[in-house]
Order: sequence, then structure tokens, then C-alpha cells
Amino acid sequence: MSDLLFRNVRIASEEAAVTESQDVLIQEGVIQRIGQNLVAPEGVKVVEGAGRLLMPAMFDTHVHFREPGGEHKETIQSGSEAAINGGITGVVMMPNTTPAIDSGAVVKQVLAKAKEVSRIPVLTSGCITKGREGKELAAMSGMRDQGVVMITDDGDAVPESSTLLRAMQYAENFDCFFASHCEVEDLAGPRAMNEGAMSYKLGIQGSPAIAEEICLDRDIRIAHAAGAHVHIQHVSSALGMETIRWWKTMGAKVTAEVSPHHLLFCDEDIGDYDTHYKMNPPLRTKKDNELLLQGFKEGVFDILATDHAPHAEFEKQQDFVNAPNGITGLETALISMYHYFVKEEKLTWQDLVLRYSAEPRRMMRLAPVPISEGARVDLLLFNEEGETTFTKDYMKSLSSNTPFLDKTLTGSIDMVVLGDRVLLERNI
Repeated sequence: MSDLLFRNVRIASEEAAVTESQDVLIQEGVIQRIGQNLVAPEGVKVVEGAGRLLMPAMFDTHVHFREPGGEHKETIQSGSEAAINGGITGVVMMPNTTPAIDSGAVVKQVLAKAKEVSRIPVLTSGCITKGREGKELAAMSGMRDQGVVMITDDGDAVPESSTLLRAMQYAENFDCFFASHCEVEDLAGPRAMNEGAMSYKLGIQGSPAIAEEICLDRDIRIAHAAGAHVHIQHVSSALGMETIRWWKTMGAKVTAEVSPHHLLFCDEDIGDYDTHYKMNPPLRTKKDNELLLQGFKEGVFDILATDHAPHAEFEKQQDFVNAPNGITGLETALISMYHYFVKEEKLTWQDLVLRYSAEPRRMMRLAPVPISEGARVDLLLFNEEGETTFTKDYMKSLSSNTPFLDKTLTGSIDMVVLGDRVLLERNI
């Protein structure tokens, strides 16, 4: 059990701007007092907080842990440790494993393993269709009974509209959170990069934004007709975002997420065929970056989610077209969002706490974790004056397919505390 007194920390929340320096006393996994000049009771460790912020720990609703079937890329244990390293204390796994998470039996197996090896809550989604093949519906009720929190075929869209309509109707009946990967397969091509000037320059067949935008509009229209809710995953284009905005004004029950890499990078960053920038949906244009960021700030996007997608080094060393899509994100998300956006006053800490901690938890029907007296401890300590270099030694993920590899960014995550346990401590 770790009793702590954080002295002279500022507090970030979803409700208001960052506070002035305060002391925060934690005992037996509960925030006991917040105030000025608090005295540390006997046995309580004092943590000096000058230049640091205390904030709710983050929650990521879109991660790929590859277990079962792809343990050379990531395991539930390594993925959860990567999450802690990034200030995240809860995640939702995607079901595109081998075998796919498409039955109550597989859900039970995955959650039992997570409970055994993870120091944080690991939740899982289940497939919309059996084997993610887009044909026969998976057993939603059985998966729901075993504890899935989301239904998705992430990695692929459901190709047949009639199948998708039935799936949404069943999901609504079974009270399952329904999420869509949006992509028209015959338009998307090899899924290598965005179709445009850069794809022509590099001589690579591009995947046009309309492949995502047409499917996105279809899925929301079908959900609206079914009276169902749909969550749109990893939106990459500005026009797609505006389609979501319009449907929200029309009363559709739609939510959406954006990933850090679609705010930070564009197709020009691919340069000399750098596969660290190869992902699906692909990186679009600088203009898309700018407009997506504005939409994030305005709340068109309900949450931030990394789409953490680890791959082994030898897989990413293939030629650009054949290399797998994906980027790791759990360990870099919070620091990169601070370095490029909060520090530059393009976003606020309030934006990040709302969209990457509070709203994702609410979306998964969990309570937010505020820094307030009487609240259970679920927090991180962030040093705005620190630095982080993303070396392989620093990262806990089994894979390092990130453009941030060996790069140094401003900001560091110095502590993560969950209940009565200190999960991470550095620079203290």
C-alpha cells in the first residue's frame, strides 16, 4: 500500500483549466484531502510536484494486443505494461486476433488471461461476424454474457449492407456498443497510402479518402434507419469528419474517434518509403491534419484512441506496399499530444483529459476518475519540464514500429498510481 502526499502540484481536469499549485494527500487508495500546506502523516511518502501536473489516468478504447495468435508482436502482458508506461490504466482490445474473438468461449479465455497477467483492467471487444469474414453474424449474446464491451470487425468493414443492418439491430437489442471500421474494399486498393500527389510521386497505388468516406456515410445511415448507435473508428479525412458532424445535427446516434497519428502526421512524412508511417486508414494531407485537430477541439470527435498496432521489426522492414499497416501508440500518445499541441497552445489539458480519460470511460459505461476528495485513486503525474526519448529500452511494448523511435519529446510521465498501487515511478 502506497500512501502519498503530492506537494505543490497543479491539477488538470475535464471541467476547468489547470489549477494553481495544491497539495494532494492519498491514503489507502483514496484521495483524502486537497488543499494548501498539508502536513504529511507518519509513513506517507512526499512527492515534490514543482513543474508537474496531477491528472486522471488515460483510457484507450482501441488497442491491438495480438494475443492469441500474434504473441511475437505483443502479448496482453506486454501491451498492458506499455499502456502503464504511457499513463493509461484501462484499455479495450480489438478482436482481430487468431483465432478471432468471435464467441463467448474466446472472450472468456482472453479475459481470464488478462486478469492473470495485467496490472490494469483489460477489456475486450468481440466480432460482428464470425471470423471477421463479413458473412455470418457472431454470437453477440454469448459474448455479451462473457463481458465484451464493444462489437466490431475492426480491420475490415462489414461488406454487405443487409448484414450490417441485422448486426446493428441485434446489437441494439442486446445492448452492445457497436463500432465500425469504414472502408469500401474495392476502392481502397492495396491500403498502402493516401491517393494523391505523394502516392503519384512515390509510384504507389493510393487508397483514396472516398473509400473511407462512402462507407462511413453508409454505416451511419444504416444505424440511423435501425434506430441504433454506431461509433466510427479512426477517422482520417476532413470530409469524413464533416459527414459525422452533419449526421449529429440530424439527430443520428453517432460517436467517433480520432487517433494521434492522424492529427500529427501526413502522407508527406512517408518520405523515402518509411514504413513507420504506413497504416490503415492511411495518413492523409496536412490540411486534413489541421481540420481534424479543429474538429477534435470542437468535439466532433468524442474521444481520442491510439489504434495501437504493434508489428515485429522484420515485418516492417519489407517493401512499403507489402509491409503491414500499423503504428504503436500507447507509450507515445500523451507525450506527443502535449509536445505538439498542448505546449503550443493548440489544445488544452482540459481537452485531453476530457477526450482521452473521461469520455472513453463513459463510453464504456465506466465512471470517470477525477482528482477530487473521496475519489478512488486512478491518476498520473506529468512533468511538463521533463523530456522523454523513445528508445527500445524505454518502451515496454514488444514492438517499436513508431515514427518516434529514438526521438526526444518534451514532457514525461513520472508516476502512475491505481488504487493503493504505484504502477510506475520515475524521476521522483
